[in-house]
Amino acid sequence: MIPFNRPPATGDELQYLEEALSQGKLSGDGPFTERCRTWFESQLGCARAFLTPSCTQALEMAALLIDVKPGDEIIMPSYTFVSTANAFVLRGARIVFVDIRPDTMNIDATLIEHAITERTRAIVPVHYAGVGCDMDSIMRLAHRYDLYVIEDAAQGMMSQYRGRPLGTIGHFGAFSFHETKNYTSGGEGGLLIVNDASFVAQAEIIREKGTNRSQFFRGMVDKYTWVGLGSSYLPGELQAAYLWGQLNQAEQIRENRRAIWQRYHDAFKPIISQGIVQGPVIPEDVDHNAHMYFLKVQNLEERSALIDHLKQSGVMAVFHYVPLHATPFGQRVARFDGEDRFTVQESERLIRLPLWYGLSEEEQNQVIQSLLLFFD
Repeated sequence: MIPFNRPPATGDELQYLEEALSQGKLSGDGPFTERCRTWFESQLGCARAFLTPSCTQALEMAALLIDVKPGDEIIMPSYTFVSTANAFVLRGARIVFVDIRPDTMNIDATLIEHAITERTRAIVPVHYAGVGCDMDSIMRLAHRYDLYVIEDAAQGMMSQYRGRPLGTIGHFGAFSFHETKNYTSGGEGGLLIVNDASFVAQAEIIREKGTNRSQFFRGMVDKYTWVGLGSSYLPGELQAAYLWGQLNQAEQIRENRRAIWQRYHDAFKPIISQGIVQGPVIPEDVDHNAHMYFLKVQNLEERSALIDHLKQSGVMAVFHYVPLHATPFGQRVARFDGEDRFTVQESERLIRLPLWYGLSEEEQNQVIQSLLLFFD
């Protein structure tokens, strides 16, 4: 069976894990965390990068940084993972969902303004499959209505929108290093980048359980104490060491995935051009990271049949999110603004194919041939 995902591994991770173990420093913000932080700040050009145990916790930090309060409204797409919404619901916010574009599966920026009310606090665009949202339109709305923008770039590391890395355009960007992502820190992991330098000091406090510990270690205070809200948002050094083994080959991983993505796309062009399936759309102003290759079939029934056919052929393919507004809890803590024209409909048609660093040519052939056989 060809798995849907296999966690990326370059072969360098073990030596860095052993080095971390030999240093006797396994708690957060050790030498490997510092190396990763420096790499991200250099690559992304952000004011500050904070490694976290998960992308979920990076989003929770962002919610704390903008001081979300009960009754605040946060605009986002319904087609996303629960963490995107949970981070703000935990602070008492009400989620306002907006429909997606059927081509990219990203939030439809033309529908956001209608969803804005006097209670709106932030917009959370989700860069689905590492393909950037229409950030120019989103940032114009944010400036006009004095709103925060928190980019959920969980899938977007090493992708760009109009020459700018995803996550660096809004006030904050949150990334995931879960084992299903292009880069992992050993199964879980995340990153919050702060693009507005005025938030850096408060982010340090929130990340250090509400204390001024970071200032203490820099010699700015003679002792550290509890100064505000916070939690434990530091990853261990082993997570950072594993991640460092991948960052050294980040471009190689990206190009390997892009080659697989393009091979799929070239192989499926005949059935895409005939309208049998729809393929992914990459806007001209986006440079993507090949996080995912998906196809859209005619309907839910055909998707179920195709998934079963591929499984029988030794290929594990999967669908993706159940739209949050269609879930029991989503109906309690959120509302959908306007008409759901595409969110549910398109989510039921989408199927994701195996795509991971190191997927062999033989395995790619098996995926391609098995899928084409279904439509023969």
